[in-house]
Amino acid sequence: MYKRRSNNNNVIENDADASSKNNTPNGVGDSIKTSSNKDQERTNPMVYVIFISLLFDLLAFTIILPLLPSLLEYFKNNDSSGLYAVLTERIKWFQELVGAPDRFNSVLFGGLLGSMFSFLQFVASPIVGGLSDYYGRKPVILTCATGIALSYLLWAFSRNFAVFVLARFVGGLSKGNISLCMSIITDVSSGKTRGRGMALVGVAFSLGFIVGPMIGALFAIFSNKSAGPWFVLPSLLAFGLAMGDLLVLVFCLKETLPKEKRVKEISSSMTYAWQLINVSSIFRFATIKNVPQKEIKSLQTVGLIYFIYLFLYSGLEFTVTFLMYHKFGYTSMDQAKMFLTTGIVMTLLQGSVVRRLPEKDIKNYAVLSLYILVPAFMLVGVAHCSCLLYMGMILYAISTAFTVTCLTTLVSKYGNDDQKGSVLGIFRSLGALARAVGPVVGSIAFWCIGSKMTYVIGGLLLLIPSYVLQKTQLA
Repeated sequence: MYKRRSNNNNVIENDADASSKNNTPNGVGDSIKTSSNKDQERTNPMVYVIFISLLFDLLAFTIILPLLPSLLEYFKNNDSSGLYAVLTERIKWFQELVGAPDRFNSVLFGGLLGSMFSFLQFVASPIVGGLSDYYGRKPVILTCATGIALSYLLWAFSRNFAVFVLARFVGGLSKGNISLCMSIITDVSSGKTRGRGMALVGVAFSLGFIVGPMIGALFAIFSNKSAGPWFVLPSLLAFGLAMGDLLVLVFCLKETLPKEKRVKEISSSMTYAWQLINVSSIFRFATIKNVPQKEIKSLQTVGLIYFIYLFLYSGLEFTVTFLMYHKFGYTSMDQAKMFLTTGIVMTLLQGSVVRRLPEKDIKNYAVLSLYILVPAFMLVGVAHCSCLLYMGMILYAISTAFTVTCLTTLVSKYGNDDQKGSVLGIFRSLGALARAVGPVVGSIAFWCIGSKMTYVIGGLLLLIPSYVLQKTQLA
């Protein structure tokens, strides 16, 4: 006879072992239990290794954020491959039809690159997760980290637009490391320590998005004084951070999924990966079985709200750097200061308020945060001075600090104990899909009708998920 505890680690305990524990002399048994409890409450060292790895990775990833508008302008004027000119010629007829100015072409191409990167991540993450279930976490995450480092090296040597596009392609395919980090934390955490591990992930993201853009802008300014393309120093810094991440994983990370706990056939892992890529399946939460229909309906509703929100949000979020560049003439450093301001606001709120929200109020805070985003984007769209722009972006930061965390908490209560990981995996896939289509749609709108109408209309459309969530009675 066996007693199975259903969680991500599938711990199996033999009844004979339990019987032998009962025969342990008094005092000794109590000390064993106390020691076991302490072990369960102690954070596994691998969690800190993942935190350091993620910090290196996110610092490298965010370096490019304030530089992208200037990068595309550089390739517009210095593209020996001719790809930029070819793409410009292909869209010429549509550009004349809508009356879009030439200077907004970089916005359109930036949106295409952003959506390509996110779409590749959407496809790669489930496949990478499935491969790690069969081959183990460490070899797969090392492969991802190597690919990420290679993408930054390609960026450093990109003297034309085609190589830069290739660099973003390689980077997008390799970005399955984020979901793998979550899997590793799940492998080594108990119910009591998993929350602490995920909180460290949040800290890594906050630090990355606060510090990374500022570092990138500083190095871009410094490199302007030297000969050659100005982006070489920031890209080499990103490559150096990626190599640091790779070394941390090589020498410090231990395998967290032993062979006896891996899937026996890779086909079963790939089948589940396909279900996380199948658009129809993820919207229906089709893999969640033996759950009351009312809960499935609630999951589908929150999932659809999350997708609509992130679709609109990511499109407007991605184009804001181009708005600051083209409308306000912001330099890379000016944009980095904006990222610093919003990052600090988000970090303060997540550290002091969001993590202490009572469970009964989560839905109300989610609704409120969605509504706050409406005036945030409308202010950004109509802003004619930096003061109004900062007001809109601070409201954006307040909303962002709450929304994803609250919506994730809402869906995490659905499904059986052994289905929580699947529910959250599908939820993350919906988010990745939204980020894959949002930037290109937002950039096309920016290109066709300008920034003001794009942000005002986008802000008004955000009323839809806000209102639907407010009126929905969740199970």
